[in-house]
Amino acid sequence: MKILVTGGAGYIASHTNLELLNAGYEVIAVDNFSNSCMESIRRVETLTGKKIKFYEADIVDRDALRTIFEKEKIDSVIHFAGLKAVGESCSIPLKYFHNNLTGTINLLELMQEFDVKNLVFSSSATVYGEPKTVPVTEDFPLSATNPYGRTKLIIEEMLRDLYASDSTWNIAILRYFNPIGAHESGEIGEDPNGIPNNLVPYVAKVAAGVLEQIQVFGDDYDTPDGTGVRDYIHVVDLALGHIKAIEKLQQNPGLVTYNLGTGVGYSVFEVIKNYEKACNKELPYRVTPRRPGDIAITYADSTKAYEELGWKAERGIEKMCEDSYRWQSKNPKGYQIK
Repeated sequence: MKILVTGGAGYIASHTNLELLNAGYEVIAVDNFSNSCMESIRRVETLTGKKIKFYEADIVDRDALRTIFEKEKIDSVIHFAGLKAVGESCSIPLKYFHNNLTGTINLLELMQEFDVKNLVFSSSATVYGEPKTVPVTEDFPLSATNPYGRTKLIIEEMLRDLYASDSTWNIAILRYFNPIGAHESGEIGEDPNGIPNNLVPYVAKVAAGVLEQIQVFGDDYDTPDGTGVRDYIHVVDLALGHIKAIEKLQQNPGLVTYNLGTGVGYSVFEVIKNYEKACNKELPYRVTPRRPGDIAITYADSTKAYEELGWKAERGIEKMCEDSYRWQSKNPKGYQIK
């Protein structure tokens, strides 16, 4: 079975590609390298001993995307491609709307044209806005506190409308919480361009001596230690969730939505403590003002994913930090090839 993976050289995609290949699927990947590089594809091929059919293209470029659909007999699509930094989305919202929405519309129209109607969509817990209670279940009210989250929410609404108009589609919407960690080989991991926007890659670079100190955005939230609390999930657990979702699509479930998280919330300071344990040293930090669009606390109830997909997160915060540090130690400059 051929799976098209958009944003296929990225962080979550590279780990998903590896699990897809190990599970016997053929992977066709497309990426424009705006926040990724070809080295991740090469390393997945080395780790699995299998090849990925790769296309360098931007899914906003409809003609380039059409070429892939014309050349390949695609069975299902996993859609990762999109800009994803909360803070950046607040300063350049139009770029986020253009990139994330136009690219997705192009993809869906071509899937429809070529009768490829199995889709796993990479959504986010940001679609819950600031939840009134935790843990968060899939039937919570939806809203967005930033433009990035709003693009995910709009795409979800597009998918629900599409399915309502044509029930031959099978769509799995996966709402991830906070992916961290790396493959235990230390060969693939998160390699953001420039200064990382997310906590753990930033902590990793401080641990590796690449950056001077961790920035803690706000210590005045209504949480036990004043810092934001998130549900961190190991990227390998997340990747395995995509395999389960692809299997689910073969049962013609229609449109289904799942949270992928651990069900445990950790504060920024708790993550730093666990990372200090992994790297066996104290990590300097300083508290700075809150970022726009950030919320105080969120963590998942992933019961539905367990009951319907047979999936649950197996790796805890210590393993997440250990694997992240192994990747960063082996690759202080990331993949190096940009």
